[in-house]
Amino acid sequence: MCTAEPVGVCPTRAGARAGTTRKVLPVTSPDPSDPRFDGTNDPGALGSGAGAGDAAGTERSYVHFEDGVLRITVATAAAGSSLDSEGVAQGTRALEAAGDDLGCVLLVGEGPNFCAGGNVVGFANAENRGSHVMAVADSFHGFVRALDATEVPIVAGVQGWAAGAGMSLVCCADIAIGGPATKLRPAYPGIGFTPDGGLTWSLPRLVGLGRAREILLTDETLGADEAARIGILARLVGDDLVQDEALRLARTIAAGPTPAYRGTKALLSASRTSTLTEQLDAEAASISAAADTPTGREGVDAFVQKRRPDFGSVKQY
Repeated sequence: MCTAEPVGVCPTRAGARAGTTRKVLPVTSPDPSDPRFDGTNDPGALGSGAGAGDAAGTERSYVHFEDGVLRITVATAAAGSSLDSEGVAQGTRALEAAGDDLGCVLLVGEGPNFCAGGNVVGFANAENRGSHVMAVADSFHGFVRALDATEVPIVAGVQGWAAGAGMSLVCCADIAIGGPATKLRPAYPGIGFTPDGGLTWSLPRLVGLGRAREILLTDETLGADEAARIGILARLVGDDLVQDEALRLARTIAAGPTPAYRGTKALLSASRTSTLTEQLDAEAASISAAADTPTGREGVDAFVQKRRPDFGSVKQY
């Protein structure tokens, strides 16, 4: 993995709410919950993961690697906050090419919203809408699969709206941070579509099947407090602090005991299909292996010596 250069030009959950700052900033994007808003007047309003690309048609990097954190920009204000196809493509390639120096993945959106969904105008203008949406979904799902295969923690900084594909991505994160003005909405029924991005798989595992049914079938708009209460958002901070807090957390995780985080995520993944007995056996094997790693030894020694562990000096991937 390269240093602080943009990756694109290189050769190479659920949780309880933390302390909430109640400073509320206005949402500057159209409100998808407004019945007057049908998704045809904003390319990033609703729906599946269509990418608008860079509005100016210029090449740019949507991925950046620094201090062990791979930051992936999934949407930009220039593209109407819709899921950006080039950001998805670059993010997929970066995840698949990531090396052992990767400590955390950070998903962000630029502008007032995290990601307001797919490019509905692009759907409407496609000569063959079914084929176009299939191509878009295939690309988006390649990104979701790459995220699911990522062994290190994934953090999402969720400001403003996360609708459609944006909500799907929030549910892919291990830890999602929002603010008081954060809102989530499936949005697919608004354009007569069914969900994508794994939302029908991830949402029931976060909130339970019954609550997921209600959210998806009623196209419910979730405010920040409710999203945090049911476990989609892990914590809330001030709206103007969402991105800074997400980056701070990602850097903290990247500087931590990466092998332990990888092992924890592997155990969580295995629990999807394991029996309790199988999970206990896997946990015993994992914790005993961790005890013999440099980071495991450093953690135990630091505890006994009453000092802060320095995992960076001994980190082994």
